[in-house]
Amino acid sequence: MTGWNTDTLAGTAGAGALTIVEGTSFCVSGPNGDMVPELPHGAFHRDTRVVSRLTLLVDGATVEPLSAMTPHPDRVVMVGRAGHIPGRADTPLLVERDRRIGAGLREQITLRSYSRDAMTVRVELVLEADFADIFEVKEGRAARRPQALREFEPGRYGIASRAGGHPGLMVTAEGAEVAGDRIRFDGVLEPRGTWSRRVLVTPRGDDATATIGPDSEAHSADQPTRRFLAWQSATPTSSLQDDAMERVIRQSQRDLGALRIFDPAHPDRPVIAAGVPWFMALFGRDSLLTSWMALPLDPSLALGTLQTLAALQGSREVASSEEQPGRILHEVRLGATTNLALGGGSVYYGTADATPLYVVVLGELARWGALPDDADDLFEAADRALGWVDAYGDRDGDGFVEYGRLNDHGLVNQGWKDSWDGINFADGTLAQAPIALCEVQGYVYAAFIARGTLAWMRGDADGAAHWSERAAALKRAFNEKFWLPDRGWFAVALDRDKRPVDACASNMGHCLWSGIVDDDKAAAVAERLLSPEMFSGWGVRTLASDMGAYNPASYHNGSVWPHDNAIIAAGLMRYGFVEEAKRIVAGLFEAAAHYGGRLPELFCGFDRAQYPEPVAYPASCSPQAWAAATPLSLLRTTLRFDPSMPTRDVWVAPTSLGDFGDIHLRNVPFAGKRISIDTSRNGTKVMGLPADVTLHHEPSPLATVPTGRIAS
Repeated sequence: MTGWNTDTLAGTAGAGALTIVEGTSFCVSGPNGDMVPELPHGAFHRDTRVVSRLTLLVDGATVEPLSAMTPHPDRVVMVGRAGHIPGRADTPLLVERDRRIGAGLREQITLRSYSRDAMTVRVELVLEADFADIFEVKEGRAARRPQALREFEPGRYGIASRAGGHPGLMVTAEGAEVAGDRIRFDGVLEPRGTWSRRVLVTPRGDDATATIGPDSEAHSADQPTRRFLAWQSATPTSSLQDDAMERVIRQSQRDLGALRIFDPAHPDRPVIAAGVPWFMALFGRDSLLTSWMALPLDPSLALGTLQTLAALQGSREVASSEEQPGRILHEVRLGATTNLALGGGSVYYGTADATPLYVVVLGELARWGALPDDADDLFEAADRALGWVDAYGDRDGDGFVEYGRLNDHGLVNQGWKDSWDGINFADGTLAQAPIALCEVQGYVYAAFIARGTLAWMRGDADGAAHWSERAAALKRAFNEKFWLPDRGWFAVALDRDKRPVDACASNMGHCLWSGIVDDDKAAAVAERLLSPEMFSGWGVRTLASDMGAYNPASYHNGSVWPHDNAIIAAGLMRYGFVEEAKRIVAGLFEAAAHYGGRLPELFCGFDRAQYPEPVAYPASCSPQAWAAATPLSLLRTTLRFDPSMPTRDVWVAPTSLGDFGDIHLRNVPFAGKRISIDTSRNGTKVMGLPADVTLHHEPSPLATVPTGRIAS
């Protein structure tokens, strides 16, 4: 048991599962559109499963799936065949289910007959609602407690809720008969005729058209679609010589647009939900890293994330939720019973890395030229976050940030590898808390550098010097305490006794990204990361194959995570290991092609020589935020595009020509303008930069606090 967030207990939704999403609502079904409560299927709204079973029967038989299309993230159109007619090889009856998701679910069922004879068919929808919390569904412990439909008025039915806090459902099905859990229609089709009916399921009290949109495509587009299309039209366009790479980039943009969620009180603050199906909520670490990777796509995601997290920043000490002053949250949940898991509230703060990452992303937003003029509230939040690092993160005063849960239901491990067995020694023994993770020290180092740069921007020379000195001191201590000279890699952590946790893990690649690694150790780290024990051919494994806890089909002990690899690739490129970084970039783009252009949350760590295709991890989220952002980060890494608006510099030195050919990007948001980036055999051009910015056609230097003239 990993605590309340039992990542590894998620069951698979089955082969060919279909997912659509709009805001915090999503729907998961089988390939024919049916949902069954025994699997993690259903329509979910605000972390509650509002539809647990939805089975379509035509003359008592389920529909055979043929194809499914998702023209928009919130809509899927499924085409299938009705059950066979005795004595015939084929059925003349095709079935279309056009489904939309919002606060509820709308389904248009259309039958098309290709028979020369008239037909009468019985069409039934089996509908159940168990109002289970998302954690109950995820962990397979949702008690089956469906409620019967009852008629409120002709064509309108209701399902009452036994779950406290949920208003129940309204079901609109004009022309239907309802008995128990079945909505019945008698369909009459003329020769080669068509029959169609609509069923609408919404939480009681909600306006169906406001939450799901109009009935007909002939109407103007509904709000979710309008919002998505408006966002899509404002994002960059790409023209790549490598068609497969271009498909992956475009899929990433669509998925990130679909995963945006909005607070009705602040609709101008978009944030990215962590992923479908289990994480359609704000996560500190996930949303911050995703918004960093998505800066070339839409800097407003980073700004909205920073503003939203600042509004929810810890202000008091609460052991049950692990809230502490200045701490950035781990997760927000809205389900009816979630507060029981979160210690009495909807916000849980048990993470060690989101707080320094907050400052890192604020610094990156400034480097991208996207920091608003009135950013005092964000600076104050950053200083509160750094106050948490000193007062609470460094529990014993040794200069390193440690974690140890404050109750018996929180996360045992509080870094990105937050499964119960995610941090272990080389022999497989579990590390005991308090634990100081190597990558968290790197994030703190990067936060110090970022805060120094922000001070320099505001003319605060003393502040810039202070944070620069703190960064240098942490770097010295880290390289002394975490380096394992007899192994040639960094310890993944220090345990409660300050012993180095000596497993060879991918975490040290994050240390390259942050810049905390001494130059004389970087080559050994790069070599180990790309060794046969670590690199599967598709990406770097979370744990080396010669470690005691290695399991290629585990969640964190041998699997391959795209976002992890994106950070590692950026770190390798930062230290000048171009070929090593390019191997990761190429491997992940090839893996994405095997997944139809969409990288999953993770996949198994089997060697490419063993299996010619990446092996799926069964409970992997897809689409998932930082996996969706990974191709954008990889593209930026291979272009070596690195801006520093505080110093009015931009570096670009592409490494991609031999692998991916020409790359042309248009409408890239940068420093309040839109720029274009073109790289080909004729050279590299960046058009539209502010007039006072210097363009360097070379790799950028390692980021440090600027020195010299203070910005006015």
